[in-house]
Formats: sequence, C-alpha cells, structure tokens
Amino acid sequence: MKNSKQKIISALPVIALVWISFAWGTTWIASKEGVRYMPAIQLVAIRQFLGATVFLSFFIFKKAKWPNKSQWKSIFVLCFLNFICSNALSTWGVKYISSGLGAIIGTIFPLWLVLIQVVKKQYVPRNAIWGLLVCFLGICVIFYDHLADFLNPDFVFGIVLSVIATFTWALCSYYTVSYAQNFNPYFSLGIQMFISSILLYGICIGTNNTIPIDAIPVKSWYAIAYLVLIGSVMTFVAFIYVLQKFPPTVSSLYAYVNPIVALLLGVLFFKEPLTIAIGLGGILVLCGIYLVNLSIKKNRIIHYEKIKS
Repeated sequence: MKNSKQKIISALPVIALVWISFAWGTTWIASKEGVRYMPAIQLVAIRQFLGATVFLSFFIFKKAKWPNKSQWKSIFVLCFLNFICSNALSTWGVKYISSGLGAIIGTIFPLWLVLIQVVKKQYVPRNAIWGLLVCFLGICVIFYDHLADFLNPDFVFGIVLSVIATFTWALCSYYTVSYAQNFNPYFSLGIQMFISSILLYGICIGTNNTIPIDAIPVKSWYAIAYLVLIGSVMTFVAFIYVLQKFPPTVSSLYAYVNPIVALLLGVLFFKEPLTIAIGLGGILVLCGIYLVNLSIKKNRIIHYEKIKS
C-alpha cells in the first residue's frame, strides 16, 4: 500500500505537467466559444472575478498574511501586465482570428525576451538569433494562407491584439524574474485577478460595451465556468506546482503542446482550417521557440555559475 502511494506521489509532477499541456490548449477553444455571444472584455472580467473569489476565499479562510507595501507594488504591476493586458487582449483577439492561430501567436513571447535583451544591449546567444529567424520563417509560412485576410480590418485587429498580449506576457515574465517580491504565488494570483476584474468591468461600463448579466447566453456561461475552474484555478495551481518540482527545461514543455491541442480542437469544434502551411509553419515556430528557450536557459545557468563563483 505504501509503495503504491509513493508511486502516485512521485508521479504527481508528471501528471500535473500533462494536465497543463492539455488543459491550457483547451482554454483557447473555451475563450473562442464564449466571446461568440458576448463582449470579450466582459467575459474576461467575469472569469477573473470568479477565479479570484475561489483563491481569496481560501486564503481569507486560512487567515493568510496579506502582502506588505513593497509586495503590493509588484502585485499591481503583474496584475496590469498579466491579467489586464495579456489575458484580456489574447481573449479579445480570438474573437477575430481562429483559436489555433491565437495559440500559435501566444507561443512567441520568448522572442520578445530576446528583443528586450537587444534593446538593453545585453549579450544575445547565437541560438537565440537562429531561433528568431526560424520563427520569422514559420510565421511567414503560416500567414501565406491568410494573405487575403489582411484586407479584413477585424482579422488585422485580432492579430494586433494577440501580438500585444504576447509582448505584455514577456514583460510580465521579465519583471517577475527581475523585480517581483517574494509572496505566496497563489494568493498573489487571487489578488491580481480580483483587481483586474474590477478595472476591466469598469472599462466595459465606461465604454458601454456590456450586455446584461441575465442576457448572457448559457453557452457563454459554460465557457466562463470552464475557464474559471480549468484555466484559472486547477491549471494555475498545477503550473506553479510544476515550476516548483521541475527545472525550466522540463516545466516549459507545455508551451509546445498547447498550440497543437488548440489547433486540433479548433478543427474539431469550429471547423477551422488545418492546412499544410499552418502545420509546417507551426512546427517551424515551435522549433524556433525551442532554440530561443534553450539559449535563455543556458544564459541563466552561466549567469548563476558566475554569481556562485
């Protein structure tokens, strides 16, 4: 009995990684379904409010310690970059583009980290340069089938929103590594979700871009419930758990599986096209991201060794 329990416990990190790889791929589909029937920012605000309620209720019940003054600054910055910008804009973007395309664009955020290095005149490894070139080639191949779509302002708007979302996620990652204060990451997520939900709903009301709560269709509520339970609660908990159990080279594997899941489910549920160009371009983008991630991780190891010595 003990051996079986130990085996289950030792397998939990692997199970969590598999869960993340699949679940976050499905959230692109849920977002696409939800925003078909209601304003995207309103959906995000409701999702984040309900997700925050789950996290905050737990920590308030446990009488957890609240953040101090310096930690609040980091929480507000991460709230703006992660939830107000990245999460909201990527959800808004899939209203105008396919969920699979949105997921592929979502994987390119490491490219922004390399460009931040260039702007700050830091050393950029050769693998990162090759990764940038391969990614650019992959994006060109993907958009070969979408050249005519660029005449559609809505399609262009969706692409712009999705690209900005990846940039703010990269800034969020950079800020977290460089400046974020130590604080319970789960409690911090709940606070960030709550603050962002209030601000986003205020934007919706201020721009008169809402529908009455009782007019939100059942399909959108199903999507919101899925996004809250699977995307905002269960998978975020699993994600932070995986970060604590695995090195970055392993914990980042989910990023290569998510777009594949989103592409296949988009074909299945929304009849989104899966052409040779999209398939080949997606593979090139993922290969480029792998090279960039590899160079970033090697740089971190070298930097750590220098500090250690």
